[in-house]
Amino acid sequence: MPLIGHNFIAGARSAAGPITLQSLDATTGQALPTTFFQATAEEVDAAALAAEAAYPTYRSMSPSRRADFLEAIATELDALDEAFIATVSRETALPAGRIQGERARTSNQMRLFAQVLRRGDFLGARIDRAQPDRQPLPRPDLRQCKLGVGPVAVFGASNFPLAFSTAGGDTAAALAAGCPVVVKAHSGHMATAEFVACAITRAAADTGMPAGVFNMIYGAGVGERLVKHPAIQAVGFTGSLKGGRALCDLAASRPRPIPVFAEMSSINPVVVLTTALEKRGEQIATELAASVVLGCGQFCTNPGLVLGVRSAAFDNFLEQLSAHMADQAAQTMLNAGTLSSYERGIAALHAHPGIHHLAGARQEGRHAHPQLFQADPELLIGGDTLLQEEVFGPVSIVVEVADASELERALQGLHGQLTATLIAEPQDLDSFANLVPLLEQKAGRLLLNGYPTGVEVCDAMVHGGPYPATSDARGTSVGTLAIDRFLRPICYQNYPDALLPDALKNANPLGLLRLIDGVPSCDAV
Repeated sequence: MPLIGHNFIAGARSAAGPITLQSLDATTGQALPTTFFQATAEEVDAAALAAEAAYPTYRSMSPSRRADFLEAIATELDALDEAFIATVSRETALPAGRIQGERARTSNQMRLFAQVLRRGDFLGARIDRAQPDRQPLPRPDLRQCKLGVGPVAVFGASNFPLAFSTAGGDTAAALAAGCPVVVKAHSGHMATAEFVACAITRAAADTGMPAGVFNMIYGAGVGERLVKHPAIQAVGFTGSLKGGRALCDLAASRPRPIPVFAEMSSINPVVVLTTALEKRGEQIATELAASVVLGCGQFCTNPGLVLGVRSAAFDNFLEQLSAHMADQAAQTMLNAGTLSSYERGIAALHAHPGIHHLAGARQEGRHAHPQLFQADPELLIGGDTLLQEEVFGPVSIVVEVADASELERALQGLHGQLTATLIAEPQDLDSFANLVPLLEQKAGRLLLNGYPTGVEVCDAMVHGGPYPATSDARGTSVGTLAIDRFLRPICYQNYPDALLPDALKNANPLGLLRLIDGVPSCDAV
């Protein structure tokens, strides 16, 4: 079906407002043919109310029904044709292979959450049976499980137009939790968003979901009204620190504040230790440069900071890394706004007196040129804000410290991160064992002899971390634990079996693992 640029509200399309928007070709800057209609205030309200109306029915559906829906979305996404791939490529400048891989990740993510729903452990069912004869007071029958918090607002991300956007991890986790969603489409890939939204609405119709289970709106400035709407009960966001903080402040200022799960800013330190550099310094330099420029550096896990202890091996490594970075080709970024932000970040690094340029062509034109800088370790130790700011693109900053003590002080000065990496040999790990508990306090994912670009979607993954990496370090935006962000516990005291959720009933019709009087069991009570 041709794209029409209308908002998605309660299973129907709406274009009530006079303001229109254009999506642009990321390479040429030319407007794509479809005109998109910015949602009016009334349409934002209607989308939120549609999600609210769908919530009672949707959250009451069995986990298997919701799993069917997620699997249907995955099937629809996989069926999108070459016109879809070409559109995503035009809007983002991403190559077809990357888009196909990201689509597979997105559909597989939906299927993974369907498996979670069928397993049932996400419900966290706990049963403490009554003890009427307990002294000095009897214990009532108490049963706990989790349910979806309510409608969720999801803000599409720029750098992953599929996996972190309309049908991305936040949407998948919210729908799995039993929460209808209202997606605010990212302005950088509105045509891509429409393709995906159509796929979701087809899946919803085919599986008999309530009309307002999925909604999507376009436009600048509509996010504030959406977050403030009383029907919205949580927010998922991936983007800049400035944008995430703004949403957190809006949500906190509501008469009834709601949580914002924002992934915002990370420089993802990589610590290269001496013995590793002595044994394989050239290999590390090659691999690290490839990680920095992968996807034009447009990953939230891009290694933006490299730390090492002064030595002859580190000098050789730095020379090799500089040479590799100087050889990297310029690339087209996702959109003009991303390029402008990169240019401003590079200019700020050039202007800082404590930072000097090591490698990279002059930043000019319509492409991002990879860059490498070196900074004084005192900037980290002293809490210099510029060194902590993510420059979104193919750039990294090297910090050379005098010894193990200064390395520890530099790492202590870091803000919260999504990832922290050690490149080390066993001898290094013995000498620097004290770094691990320090890095545990700084990041959500610790890597050893790997590179942070690349986030596996699985049960054990954590894609989160202390502020400012995320607004809530207790959660993750990738992996099955992401569902917990959109659930809340509820306890039933002395309720008859007929009124209990299936997960808590004596007969256990879902065959779920439950904690019964503190003992894991699938048996009936």
